[in-house]
Order: sequence, then C-alpha cells, then structure tokens
Amino acid sequence: MPSDQHQPLLASDEQETAYDPTEKVHVVGVVDDQDHFDEYGDKSPPFSWRKLWLFTGPGFLMSIAFLDPGNLEGDLQAGAIAGYSLLWLLLWATAIGLLIQLLSARLGVVTGRHLAELCREEYPNWAGKLLWIMTELALIGADIQEVIGSAIALKILTIGFLPLWAGVLITAFDCFIFLFLENYGVRKLEALFAVLIAVMAISFAWMFGETKPNMKELLVGIVVPKLNSKTIQQAVGVVGCIIMPHNVFLHSALVQSREIDPRKTGRVREAIKYYSIESTIALAISFIINLFVTTVFAKAFFGTAIADTIGLGNAGQFLEDKFGGGVVPILYIWAVGLLAAGQSSTITGTYAGQFIMGGFLDLRLKKWARALITRSCAIVPTLIVALIFDSSEDTLDSLNEWLNVLQSVQIPFALIPLLCLVAKDDLMGVFKIGPFLKTISWLVAALVIAINGYLLQQFIVEEVSGVVFTSIVVIFTAAYVAFVVYLIWRSITVSTFGFLKPNSQVI
Repeated sequence: MPSDQHQPLLASDEQETAYDPTEKVHVVGVVDDQDHFDEYGDKSPPFSWRKLWLFTGPGFLMSIAFLDPGNLEGDLQAGAIAGYSLLWLLLWATAIGLLIQLLSARLGVVTGRHLAELCREEYPNWAGKLLWIMTELALIGADIQEVIGSAIALKILTIGFLPLWAGVLITAFDCFIFLFLENYGVRKLEALFAVLIAVMAISFAWMFGETKPNMKELLVGIVVPKLNSKTIQQAVGVVGCIIMPHNVFLHSALVQSREIDPRKTGRVREAIKYYSIESTIALAISFIINLFVTTVFAKAFFGTAIADTIGLGNAGQFLEDKFGGGVVPILYIWAVGLLAAGQSSTITGTYAGQFIMGGFLDLRLKKWARALITRSCAIVPTLIVALIFDSSEDTLDSLNEWLNVLQSVQIPFALIPLLCLVAKDDLMGVFKIGPFLKTISWLVAALVIAINGYLLQQFIVEEVSGVVFTSIVVIFTAAYVAFVVYLIWRSITVSTFGFLKPNSQVI
C-alpha cells in the first residue's frame, strides 16, 4: 500500500503551532465593522455581542482548572472547618487568578505563540528543559487528582460496583473520545465544556437549595475578611488551589484558536477586549460554583466533630446522612457534579499537555500522538495510586495533600516566565504591561509564591523525618530556590523590567 495512505505520526516540517490555520475560528468581517475601522490603528472596533459570542470559549476552558476535584476538595474542607469565614478569600483568590490568566491571554494574542514556545526561545536550553520537567510534574500531579476524582464519582454512581482502578481506565478512555470532537471543530469541543460546566452549576446549585445555607452569614463572609490560627491552613489551600501552573500555559494557547493577525494593532486590541470580558464572565461563574460547594459544607459540618475527616470520597455520604435522601439523593447529585468536574478537568489537562510538550520540545507530532503520550504519563501513576489506595480514604486524602504541595512548588515556573515575557518591549511592543500593572502583577506573584512556600514549609515540618530523607529534601530545596532566584534575576536583567524606555507606549 502506498505510504501516503497512512496517517503520518509526524506533522509537517513547519514550526510547532497551537492551531493550524484551518482549525481557527473566523472572527474578522462577520459583522459590519470594516467601513470606518483602521485595522492597524490604535482603536478597536465597536463592541458587538455577536463578536463576543465568537470569542467565547477559551476562557471557559481555562476556568475548568478553577473547578477541578482538587479545588472542590479545598472548598469543602474550607467550608467544613472554617465555615463562611473564608468566602472573602475565595473571591480575592479568583480575582488574582483572573489577573494571571488575562496576562497569559494577552501574551498569546499579541505574539501569536504560547508560553511554552516562548520559554523555549527565551531561556537557555538547560533552563528550558528544566522548566518543561517541572511543568510536566505539576501537570501529572493535577491529572492524578482529576482522574481519581472522576473515578470516585463513578464508584459512587455505580454503588461501589466499579473500583477506583476501573474508573481510572474509563476516564482515560473517554477522554480520547471527547478530544476526538476537536476534529469536527474547536467550537464543538468548547460546547462540550459548556455542557459540563452547566452540569456542575446545576448539581451544586441543587445542593445549595437542598441544604439552605445561611444567606446573612454568606454575605458577611464575602464582605468581611476574617482569618485566625485555626483556619490558616484552609486559607492557604484556597489560594493555592486557584493558580494551576499548567493552566497558565494552556490559556496562552487557547486564545490562538481565533483567527487574529498579530500585525494588526486594532485587531489585537479587539481580541484582548473580548477575551477579557469572556474570561471575567467564566471566572465569575466558577466563583459562584465554588461558593455553592463551600457554603453547603459550611452549613452542614462547620463546628461538628467530623469536620476534619471530610474528603472527596466520603463527602456525599456525609451529606446524605445529614440531610436524607430526598427525591434525588444528595449523594448522587454530589457524584454527578464531581464527575463533571473530574471529566472536564481531565480533558483540559490532556489538552494542556499537548501544548506544553509541543512548545517546550518543538515536537511536530500529530495531536493524537501527543495526547497519547501525555495521557500515558499520567495514567500509569494514577493506576498505581488507585490500586494502592482504593480501600483507604484517609491515605487517599494524605496523598492529595502531597499532590497539592507538588503543584504549589511549581507555580513560580509558570508565573515568573509569564511576567518576564509580558514586560518585554521587543516582544510585546505597545502591548507590554505598564509600570502600575507590572508592579501589581509582581506583588501578586510574590504573594502567591509566599503562600505556597508557607504550605511547603508546613508540610515539610509535619511530614519529613529521618536524617536521609531530611538531607534529600534540603538538597532539593536548595536547588529549587537557586532556580527560582535565577529566573527572577534573568527577569530583571534580560527583560525590560526596569525603567521605561523614552517614548515607549504602554497600555
């Protein structure tokens, strides 16, 4: 059979890109904005609801990382242990996440390339490869949580018939089926995520209605900041779960699914405007969903003896014991919402893995080949976890803490390169961030890194023991700090982090 009848493993010899031109959504000329609009000018076209609809999609895919099983577990633990008192922090953590994601979207729109590609070009080969390894570790850690979350939901929905390892295999397999939708257009895949987000919203809103949290305490919790020594760990968890390293890389690639010419300043401004609106709406919805989960568990378990023992696996059963079965048992409503969260975040994790691997390594593999490699990297350790911890919820919760720490320590390796690149004059031109936004962004990054550093320090104090293990941890910690310092130093010396150049225009 002639070789050209086989589907090649390798893509074309052209440089790796997030989307082929034929895959991109056409957004120019769909409304009458051509007559009095200079595409190369400093202004964007007038606002159009139809245009907003065409740009809607990437922000909602990005928002899935704010709703994954790891976040849901953080929400339920914050509600059970701290009550309504950390809702204000959930709001501000979501706002911080929005700022970071908007910078990621700006980078992708302005440059026409995503963060992984730019890191490969910006840093020396050794540093680029190390950034890739750290990002892949964070992605694998997140993927384990997401797949296990789906497997727990399937186990509940099948009344314990499906063991965790079987749920893991099913989740891995149907992930490929869903990603196959992309062959019919990126809008079809975006529609699938919209359905999954709607399922989460309906499920957790139903739980909210069933449990009837105290609305006065809810509003006070959002408006009045409260924090004490008993809730500090939950507070750190709320912030730590919001910034996902792989999500920063993902959003810079997703925004390239629209047909935008980076050379046309007006069109770039238009894209940034619509993506900002869309991302804000998406994260507002994710905040409401997280709010539902936190307040349900605050109403049910705050101040009870079992508050410290609640996790993803037993949360639904505890709710049913507390509120009864009802027309539709709350246990299964919880499981449906958890399944939608786990399934959607698993797909976006695989999606992010394709961009991260392709960008850092400049791979020209077909997308299905990259998806297979990415999925295999996560499924093997996840299967091991499922087989070992299937019958032990306490051990599974302990593992989840380790995975949270693994992702937390990777955050600087997404934030620092992002802030370095969006401030570069030769890369961003008139779209580089100005002094005020730059200062705010670095302060936010420092805050997030410090919070996650605290989480790491607490975890080491509680979990690390023995001379050999302690020595290994100290060595790795020293190497880790050295690499973070190197990235910050390079940001200061190589990028235009310092004073503005004369006559440079920023927005």
